[in-house]
Amino acid sequence: MDLLAEQFPFSKTALTGKHALVFGASKGIGAATAKMMAMAGADVTLCARNKAALRQVVDEISAFATGVITMRSVDLENLLSVEATVKELLDSRGPVHILVNNSGGPPGGPLLDNVIDDFAAPFRRHLHAAHQITKLVVPVMEAEGYGRIIQIISTSVKEPIPNLGLSNTLRGAMASWAKSLSRELPPCITINNVLPGFTDTERLGSLAKSINEKTGKSIDTIHAGWMGQVPIERLVDPLETAAAITYLALPIAGAIRGISLAVDGGRLRGI
Repeated sequence: MDLLAEQFPFSKTALTGKHALVFGASKGIGAATAKMMAMAGADVTLCARNKAALRQVVDEISAFATGVITMRSVDLENLLSVEATVKELLDSRGPVHILVNNSGGPPGGPLLDNVIDDFAAPFRRHLHAAHQITKLVVPVMEAEGYGRIIQIISTSVKEPIPNLGLSNTLRGAMASWAKSLSRELPPCITINNVLPGFTDTERLGSLAKSINEKTGKSIDTIHAGWMGQVPIERLVDPLETAAAITYLALPIAGAIRGISLAVDGGRLRGI
């Protein structure tokens, strides 16, 4: 919160009058994005499964927000519940102008360790839910003359990450889905992806623990190996990623469409 207050990079009215719907908003990059957009004046609806964690983030945001801040508890693997929640939200809160599709990744491990059934829940939680939500909000965005759809996925879209076979497959599908939609959406709606690198989140801690259990490497050794790949030699702060996401949501970003933007401290080696 101190970093947000001290280094907030946008006008505090940049998103006034816009309603942002942020999924996976109870922690990590999702929570940071909800805070950043609220600081920019947006009305924000935070969504995640964990009601208690969501309530804590909503309380933090409500202390400084000028817009309306609300929450909805929803399990993205339950597509009927997702549809009902979004429809209710549109009825009760009005148009959604900004959609942030975000959810935690599947467990790590080699791809060939997975059986076919392992793909079902992650694809439902990410690709299927994002598609369903997008279909519901696009007509409203078009009617409003303004829409921004942003996926928080992974640098594995460009360079698959070892020991994350299922996640790599899923993230690639999400990026291809978004690029395809970028050619189909109305001119007033943009869709883009943000690709986080090694970010200081609970998810990264869980991944380090999983690698430790499977390989016996110490957590310090795992972290050192990650930092050896990153020119900035540190983890990315979630608010740094949230700033990129918020920029893509602004009116001035209307010409940015169909890209996958890495916020990874320079880890990716490709141009």
